[in-house]
Amino acid sequence: PSWIKFTAVPSEPVPANLKGVRVLVTRPAHQADALARLIEAAGGEAIRLPTIEIAPPADPAAVDAVFARWADFHLAIFVSPNAVRAALPRLRAIGIAPTWPCAAVGPGTQQALRAAGFENLLAPSERFDSEALLELLPPASVRGKNILIVRGTGGRELMSETLSARGARISHAECYRRLPPRQPDSAALTRLLHGEIDIISITSVEGLRNLYALVAPPERGRLLATPILVVGERQAQAGRELGFKSIQVALRASDTAILEALRTWRVSRNSI
Repeated sequence: PSWIKFTAVPSEPVPANLKGVRVLVTRPAHQADALARLIEAAGGEAIRLPTIEIAPPADPAAVDAVFARWADFHLAIFVSPNAVRAALPRLRAIGIAPTWPCAAVGPGTQQALRAAGFENLLAPSERFDSEALLELLPPASVRGKNILIVRGTGGRELMSETLSARGARISHAECYRRLPPRQPDSAALTRLLHGEIDIISITSVEGLRNLYALVAPPERGRLLATPILVVGERQAQAGRELGFKSIQVALRASDTAILEALRTWRVSRNSI
């Protein structure tokens, strides 16, 4: 449809700043600062409204029991930076050395693993999603292998189902929970509903749906009229299903890629 604009991340920075652009940043609170600083350094205003809270697992003992079998696994797949952050204290407590083969879905996860000393890493180099990582794990490489998927509770099942179908034996360490915000920032929400947000940065399907749920049905027209910038086709599809009128798609999920996509959107908006 003509109202969906795919915003490629340019090879060279777009010669435009974000002066006067008000961006709603919906990353979890502990992950929002880097993107907010980039937006503000470019002259924009970053308004934080976390739409996901990261909480400890409901059953920590069950997670520890899985990690106690670490030596049984041929590969550990970390699905997000939050999975790395939640798992590391538990792995260090039982003396796991960062030499084990690991895989990361995206660059943020890969960076978090490398910062923790893990160097034996498998990760996509272009597209950063489960599908791209699965392309690097063909049936011949996983058949008969024990694979651990480190994730949050209720994570996407594509990785597990596909690897199981390829003959792998899958276990899960669900070491954190993603929850809707219990006390959303009322000032940021009010600004959104008063039309004081120019574009919304979205980095997960769950975060987008939580944002939609935060807004009462009579007021959702304003939300749906606000442009959103997402970082993948799954999020774009969720936006279409919810009824958003203007969807921009960055090709990568990194903060710098989001910033460049915001700049590209700013240029396209000024040229209309």
